[in-house]
Amino acid sequence: MKTFLDEDFLLQTKTARTLYHEYAKDMPIIDYHNHLPPDQILGDKIFGNITQVWLYGDHYKWRAMRTNGINEKFCTGDATDYEKFEKWAETVPYTLRNPLYHWTHLELQRYFGIHEVLNPATSQKIYDDCTAKIQTPEYSVRNLLGKMNVEVVCTTDDPLDSLEYHQAYHKDATAKVKMLPAFRPDKFILIENPNFATYVQKLGTIVNFEINTYEDLLKALRTRADFFASNGCQLCDHGLEQLYAADFTPEQANAAFQKAISGKTLSSEEALIFKSAILHALGVMYHELGWTQQFHLGALRNNNTRALRVLGPDTGWDSIGDYSQAIALSKFLGRLDEYNQLAKTIIYNLNPADNEIIATMIGNFNDGSIAGKVQFGSGWWFLDQKDGMEKQINALSNMGLLSRFIGMLTDSRSFLSFPRHEYFRRILCNILGNDIENGEIPNDIKWTGQIVQNICYNNAKEYFGF
Repeated sequence: MKTFLDEDFLLQTKTARTLYHEYAKDMPIIDYHNHLPPDQILGDKIFGNITQVWLYGDHYKWRAMRTNGINEKFCTGDATDYEKFEKWAETVPYTLRNPLYHWTHLELQRYFGIHEVLNPATSQKIYDDCTAKIQTPEYSVRNLLGKMNVEVVCTTDDPLDSLEYHQAYHKDATAKVKMLPAFRPDKFILIENPNFATYVQKLGTIVNFEINTYEDLLKALRTRADFFASNGCQLCDHGLEQLYAADFTPEQANAAFQKAISGKTLSSEEALIFKSAILHALGVMYHELGWTQQFHLGALRNNNTRALRVLGPDTGWDSIGDYSQAIALSKFLGRLDEYNQLAKTIIYNLNPADNEIIATMIGNFNDGSIAGKVQFGSGWWFLDQKDGMEKQINALSNMGLLSRFIGMLTDSRSFLSFPRHEYFRRILCNILGNDIENGEIPNDIKWTGQIVQNICYNNAKEYFGF
């Protein structure tokens, strides 16, 4: 019987262990999509206790705690930090076979050297030990990134953002990790949002001209994109249910825009026309800028209206949606490709039923201009766990070239989430190691090890040009 979470965790064969320990383990990390707060990286924040860095804002843990019968007071409420930690420790034993069980103990081991299992009996000691360390300069935000060998982080930023923290950080000669912004303009696409007109007004104030037409909006977004590019931005990101690719004319898009900013309700057809038009225009812009565009597709968000009203979005009430993806995805990418305006593109899929759709779709638009121009992104959100990663890797292997995959990212708000890269690397090495030992691929450790290193780091470095 193997020991829980030992050095060969998830590595079932000798070859898998060789691939991980000799090739994958020490590769640097390029975390090209996350939600880390730039101000905390700039300020090299030191947290007051383990709860602050581990439980604040972590809707994964909150969902598990609620399911375990823990009152909201101990998730997002006014309980003390230790009381919240105590309730998480009470929940952890019940998370067996959930990835949270693995992540929790990987993080305790990698950051704090704690090999005990977290439960009510160990809660106080682990809290005290972790908090004593987290309060020291050695555990500041930048040092936490350094412990995980992080080379680049790309934050996710609103077009309205001043990027003041990125600018100040760029001037800091002591900064070792590169921090770059990423452009996320979804609030200017989702025209049905009741706050759409307010967002447009704020954008107009920032760009210093009135936005009265659809063309004005495009001009304003380009102004902000140029500003982002001048501050090192090389990526955009969109979190959408599905891509929008209805037929449209600029005149129709403008009519819908005029209606929205005047406070009138749009029909679903009008909204779809606008979203299709602006998403295409943004795609053209990304190509002109030389950026990589990212699309996170398939989330059904804010299912619990009562919780949304009380707690707001991103508090743990989202799930997998069953949207139709193939036709719109094909049409959207095809429109851009037809005039050679398709930027490097990463498609992340939340519904595992759509894995093969995405894996085959990317092959339609990989035109040989660069290796892996259109990517099937790693398993994310509900799928960034062992089964989800294996399914994504297998679909990509069967339908495309796993060897050109740009690998894992955290997509996290927590500075303790970087062992997710290790988790992914172990799973990758186990799959390839098993294939070698089963005689399914040649016993060429050097070449397979090179493929592993490329997926873990080299492919992303070359793809993004960091």
